Formats: sequence, C-alpha cells, structure tokens
Amino acid sequence: MSEPPTPRPGRSRFTSELQVRPDDIDMNQHVHASRYFDYVLAARYDQMARCYGMSMEAFTEIGYGWFTKASHLEYKRALRLGERFTVTTWIEEFHKDGVRVHFEICRADPRKLACSGWCDYTLVRLDTGRAVPLPEDIVAKYAI
Repeated sequence: MSEPPTPRPGRSRFTSELQVRPDDIDMNQHVHASRYFDYVLAARYDQMARCYGMSMEAFTEIGYGWFTKASHLEYKRALRLGERFTVTTWIEEFHKDGVRVHFEICRADPRKLACSGWCDYTLVRLDTGRAVPLPEDIVAKYAI
C-alpha cells in the first residue's frame, strides 16, 4: 500500500521587516550568527498570524506546537547595528508531520542578500511532545 501524495505548497512568499538591535551585535561589530535564527522565528511568528491566518497562539490553543528538527544557514554578508532588513519565508514542502520553510534575509537598503537557508519544523502535541501528522485543515491554510 502506498502513502497518499504529499500536498504541494503554493510557495507564496511573505516578508517581514526588522531592525538590528544593540544586543544582536557581537565583538566583531556585526550580527552574531545565532541571531539569524531568531530573525527567522520572529518573521514566522508575524507571518503565521498576518499571512496564513493561523497564529502561533491558535496552535497552542488546540494543543499543538512546532519544534525545529533541522536547520541550515548560508551567510553572504554581515548585518550591522541599526540596519533595517527583511526576512522573506515560504513553505518549500510539506512532510507527513511538518514543513520545510526556506528563507532569505536581505538588507533593506541597498537590497543585498545577507543570509539564506531553511528550517524543518515538526508539528507536536504539547502535552506529549510527540510528532503528529499534519491535519488537513492546517495544510489547507498553509498551502497558499
């Protein structure tokens, strides 16, 4: 018996704008490597509510959460104190129990790529911490 086909996401791209804060800066006077993941999470938090119509709070209300299973970043150029930048994300693919989200972080002016990569997120039940298959209604909301 074969598995049902994996739904194909619409690959809509959504963008959030952020600014580098003083506590993001490391001793080399640019954004510390760990902060780029924080920027992606902040953008996804914004975009889940604003663009997909299902906020992180809506997930927790029904007993679900998202865990980061794997991630990859490729740095191109540094972001510096006070600099404005955008984080663009899109769902590249659905898995049985999660999604792969690709992202690009770009300087706002001039628009230059600072970092790109992806994160694999797994949907879990908050009460057990165990992965669960993606419900069809959630796939429908996020497959835009």
